[in-house]
Amino acid sequence: MVLTLEGVSKTFGKGNTYVEALKPTDFHLERGEMVAIIGPSGSGKSTFLTIAGLLQQPSSGQIIINQTNTTAYNEKKRAQTRLKEIGFILQASNLVPFLKVKDQLKLLDKVNTRHLSTDELAGKIKTLGLEKVMNQYPSELSGGQRQRVAILKAIYTNPALILADEPTASLDSEKAFAVIELIRDEVKSMEKAAIVVTHDTRLTPYFDKVYEMKDGYLNRIN
Repeated sequence: MVLTLEGVSKTFGKGNTYVEALKPTDFHLERGEMVAIIGPSGSGKSTFLTIAGLLQQPSSGQIIINQTNTTAYNEKKRAQTRLKEIGFILQASNLVPFLKVKDQLKLLDKVNTRHLSTDELAGKIKTLGLEKVMNQYPSELSGGQRQRVAILKAIYTNPALILADEPTASLDSEKAFAVIELIRDEVKSMEKAAIVVTHDTRLTPYFDKVYEMKDGYLNRIN
């Protein structure tokens, strides 16, 4: 099991002015599994993803990543776990604007000693169709290319868990399908696991399971 959430909830505010953004939730994600979380804006999807990614603490419950309970971790250990175990693919592609694509990866080398070998990296670059853009800046790339670079960054440190927040936003159908297929191929071929938050119902056939987040409740619908 790559990720387990046990009774995880998140409440913002206190007293009479509080919002329960995530109701008590149990969730399990296995190796080789890619799941989607859909739902309207403000339903709790992003809260769920940031808690699963150790970007914020839950109000209650336990978060277990790769058989290790991370709930009591301090921020330093949470950051170390994020770097080692989790790859993030964000809607805005999360690229440093003044660094060439190849230097985006070198930056990761400075904070994480675990990464793909030279041969493995060359293979991923070829699979993602990025051979011709490694010396380019993000501003010189198309939207689809930026998302593929974001995928490369996410898998470069060989994480067990991939968390993607609207990775196909603003992409046409062809590019959206290509991006989600790349994530799925990585999950299936390398026995990783992935959670994809999306509004894009065109993509649901690609997922092993589909969950809906509504008013802070997470329910499986497929």
